[in-house]
Amino acid sequence: MTTNEQAVPRTFREKIQHLVLHPAFQPTIIAVIILNGLVIVAESYRPGNEVLLLLDTIIVWIFVVELILKVTGLGIKGYFSEAWNIFDFTIVALSLAFYNTPLVSVLRLIRVLRLIRMIPAIPALRKIIDSLMRSLPALTGILGLTTLIFSIYAIIGTTFFRGVLPDEFFGSFHSSLFTLLQVVTFESWASQVARPIIAEIPWAWFYFVSFIIIGALVILNLVVAVILDYLGHEDEEAQQKHMVRMQEENEALRKDVQEIKELLIAQQKNNK
Repeated sequence: MTTNEQAVPRTFREKIQHLVLHPAFQPTIIAVIILNGLVIVAESYRPGNEVLLLLDTIIVWIFVVELILKVTGLGIKGYFSEAWNIFDFTIVALSLAFYNTPLVSVLRLIRVLRLIRMIPAIPALRKIIDSLMRSLPALTGILGLTTLIFSIYAIIGTTFFRGVLPDEFFGSFHSSLFTLLQVVTFESWASQVARPIIAEIPWAWFYFVSFIIIGALVILNLVVAVILDYLGHEDEEAQQKHMVRMQEENEALRKDVQEIKELLIAQQKNNK
């Protein structure tokens, strides 16, 4: 198919595909998703408003039309070959399946899930999520290390600090884990947890300082480093593919030049 043939679609499917791949199509869907979010927020102030319910119905059917256009234009196999399209299809299908459900909580959950469609709609967000998903195997090791460190410190805290603060802080293993989570997020950890214990047990400062250094600084930086590394991998893979494509094009061009050179030499010999 030549460039002119691509610019002027002939069949019905090509016309739909041209519409779906048009530069203005995706921004329009993003605008509808944003409108969907505004409607959800407005419904929290005006529940049961007829205008908002009408807008919600229109938005649902816009998503249905978008789904039909994409399946028609890209084909069933082409559409479902991408994981994000399967995600979009699931959200739209659930929106239709539970649209008139008496379960209000389920209906509200489905409406909120529609906002997640913003991720596949915006390439930058999709890139971050894809990198995060690819980094999960590496993050599993960090999660195991985190679990081990939290468990050790929770056992120490439960053993030595049980009687210093109320039971809700270090009274049991699971309450100690929650307290350590509060400490590692720096939420009132000094005034509410650390200082009262240090006043009774002076060496406890080493417990909290070492935990913050290991938990909040080291482990958090490890997680960020892994995710950033996988973000860089995607760019490197794109550059490598570009370099391979350029090498192939250069090789093909070199062969063409060699063939032309041989033809010219052969023609010169024939003329002699």
